[in-house]
Amino acid sequence: MNIKIYDTTLRDGTQGEDISLSSNEKLKIALELDNLGVDYIEGGWPGSNKKDREFFENAKSIKLKNAKISAFSMTKRKGIKVEEDSNMQELIKANTKVVTIVGKSWDLHLHKVLRISLEENLNLIYDTIRFFKKNKKEVIFDAEHYFDGFKNNKKYALETIKIAESAGADCIVLCETNGGCMPDEVSKIVKETKKNTKVKLGIHCHNDSGMAVANSIAAVQSGAEQVQGTINGVGERTGNADLIQIILNLQLKKGFACINKNKIKDLKQLSMTVYEMMNLIPDKKQPYVGDSAFAHKGGMHADAVNKDPHTYEHMEPNLVGNKRRILASDLSGKSNILSKSKEFGIELSDKSIKEVTLFVKEKESKGYHYEVADASLELLMLRQSKYKSRFKSEGFKVITQRNNTKDKNKASVTIKIKNKKKKSSSQGNGPVDALNKALRKVLIKFYPKINKIHLTDYKVRIIDGDKATEAVTRVLIECSNGKKTWTTIGVSKDIITASYEALVEGIEYGLLKNHL
Repeated sequence: MNIKIYDTTLRDGTQGEDISLSSNEKLKIALELDNLGVDYIEGGWPGSNKKDREFFENAKSIKLKNAKISAFSMTKRKGIKVEEDSNMQELIKANTKVVTIVGKSWDLHLHKVLRISLEENLNLIYDTIRFFKKNKKEVIFDAEHYFDGFKNNKKYALETIKIAESAGADCIVLCETNGGCMPDEVSKIVKETKKNTKVKLGIHCHNDSGMAVANSIAAVQSGAEQVQGTINGVGERTGNADLIQIILNLQLKKGFACINKNKIKDLKQLSMTVYEMMNLIPDKKQPYVGDSAFAHKGGMHADAVNKDPHTYEHMEPNLVGNKRRILASDLSGKSNILSKSKEFGIELSDKSIKEVTLFVKEKESKGYHYEVADASLELLMLRQSKYKSRFKSEGFKVITQRNNTKDKNKASVTIKIKNKKKKSSSQGNGPVDALNKALRKVLIKFYPKINKIHLTDYKVRIIDGDKATEAVTRVLIECSNGKKTWTTIGVSKDIITASYEALVEGIEYGLLKNHL
């Protein structure tokens, strides 16, 4: 059975806290969604803001291969004719083939919010849908708060569905707007509603009780033929149902057809693209596509996965564009270290594997965290083989001066290269920047291409903060050569020492990988 996928990332998703998209960014996401093969893309509410109107105007110039763009609005306002309502006119101007109309189905909202009669609400629903059907639009009716309305006043909730059907709605979407229902409730109400209508039903769930995906699947199993949701589950309050999880669960686990099976491998990249566009940190724990979804840390787990991935994985990660990760930490066994060495392409003897395993455990007990610093771990392993560092730092000195006008930071570094001691000093915007400049100043004489290596991120975490100023500091530094990024780690009671350790390893790794 085919299930229609209706994406509302560009409208309902942007109602989430800290989320904002320009009209151009919305266009880019729309093209990605179309490439994935969703059936509907809800572009926004043109009657609510200028940015959404701009999106629909710009969308007229793009050609979509798979999806239909839908414009969204509430029903017409009370007391005026539908054709005179500015919201309705904005939907016409949007010039989309599909319009989605949201209307109330819970009598509580009519009494407490809209302050209109039950009969008047039915008229609003009917008149609005009829207006757009006369304008030859495909009309989707979102029955807002349907499940709460059904539980509170079943008869009236069903009346809103029947009036939408009689007005010509092409699909009626049952909205679990408050996100508080359980799957068994959703299943029961969808089945009963389906008995009372001939129109196709859809489902729209919010995640306030963590049940949005489960409720969406329950609705499909009970007869819903369209699923609404957002990429990564973004949206108001705790978010909407995550379409990525819904698509994969329905298609891979339950046998429904949602998108072209050849596009499933693109879901990881789509997830990352949307996070990036929204300037959000990706959820590592996100099922299927999160970086931790197929990450194995415990020694027993890693050992089993190396022998047979099915022992601790429910599917092949590459099916969704993800990958398996074996982590090295204080919980590691020899299997973890062996897997990581193979990943790095380093041959280690049994003795070296045992030594690295013990060393990692010891270092992590002091605050190191190698599972987030692969470059430092790789260097650690290389030092167990025939690898020789390209330079050796023999110390540094940092002087920070402050007066009433400005801060001054000066650093000097002593480095031994090719059996020669070389010194350099430099000023910078803070002690770490000064150290970075001084280090590069002496190294560039021997490795001119070091300028290809750039620092891209700097993170500091205080470990055992209850020890106040005596607490240990962990520093992570991310570097890049424009094509690849890598992370190194430093740990010390002194933040400058921790930073310098991570900095030195970051540059050393860059020299190694760039063959400098």
